[in-house]
Amino acid sequence: MPRPSLSTERPREPKAETRAEAERGSASLEFIVVGLVLLVPIVYLVVALGALQSAALGAEAGARHVARAIATASGPGEAQQRADDILATVNREYRLDPAGTAVAIDCRPATATCPAAGSTVVVRIDTRVALPFMPAIWGLDRATAIPVEAMSAQKVSRFWGES
Repeated sequence: MPRPSLSTERPREPKAETRAEAERGSASLEFIVVGLVLLVPIVYLVVALGALQSAALGAEAGARHVARAIATASGPGEAQQRADDILATVNREYRLDPAGTAVAIDCRPATATCPAAGSTVVVRIDTRVALPFMPAIWGLDRATAIPVEAMSAQKVSRFWGES
């Protein structure tokens, strides 16, 4: 026979699991899943933007230094040698693909020989940046490559090539 209770409280039923106890351990699982879903795209974005920034800085530095080297050279032979040396250094330092980098040198106003004394040398460098981890199947690496171009102009001395 059940004992009568002197208390006014109702007798408690067997303890049911509280909501916190029922969800025990799911917070760490949710953190891992959500962390991976958010972290992987952010890391990829940082890597891709880093590659793009490197190529942009390399193209800009190459165009600027080649224009300056040509404008300050003493003659056409030295100008060509300096330009080649600078382009090789820029391609190596900024990890640009030498085969995929196009360099155009133009003079303004247009003259028969470029560069010419008193003209302005305009150097344009075009390259493409392949997105990281893009497979070469079906040409995805080429289709997703981002074009980068840089231009620089430098005034050539009116005494250029007279040495």
